[in-house]
Amino acid sequence: MPKVKVPRKSTLVDMTAMCDVAFLLLTFFMLTTKFKPDDPIIVDVPSSVSEIKLPDSDIMTITITPEGKVFFGIDGKYNRERLLGRISQLYNIQFTEDEVYNFSLTGSFGVPISKLKDFLNIPRNELPDIEQPGIPIDSVSNELGVWIINGRLSNPNFRIAIKGDQDVPYPVVKKVMDTLQDKRVNKFNLITNMEVRPQIKEI
Repeated sequence: MPKVKVPRKSTLVDMTAMCDVAFLLLTFFMLTTKFKPDDPIIVDVPSSVSEIKLPDSDIMTITITPEGKVFFGIDGKYNRERLLGRISQLYNIQFTEDEVYNFSLTGSFGVPISKLKDFLNIPRNELPDIEQPGIPIDSVSNELGVWIINGRLSNPNFRIAIKGDQDVPYPVVKKVMDTLQDKRVNKFNLITNMEVRPQIKEI
């Protein structure tokens, strides 16, 4: 008796709908992704077992290099534009649209306010090769305090974080903390590398 042949059905699957969803997701992530600006310096932060995490936005960062140079930065393009506007009024410095735009793209910087215009006119591809002297924190000209107070006035929700190298000189850290306390900032975070908490064995 002859075998009954079962008609084969096509295994072709229509992928149009899946491709549409994939491209919609790709477009969504491309439009909503926020790229973090490059830091001008690399800092080797110390380790700790703290599990407190900083939020993703509204962060004011004070970075201290091993040489004791102080860098300042805030997140958010519009926050930076507002901050530069306050500095412009305070020091009577007129910034061009290009300079304001360049500042809005700058993650952190370490130059005195007197050299800020020159710094903002440097082509962005040359910035990694420029050695920045750091923001003055001495008693004669403590510009870090100016940036802190005007940064907080630009956005009162800012949380302040200190990112210091593990080899940074202690007197510099003390000056930074004294500056914060002088501006009535008694609450701030220290950025560290996450270390595994030691296990305590019960006896």
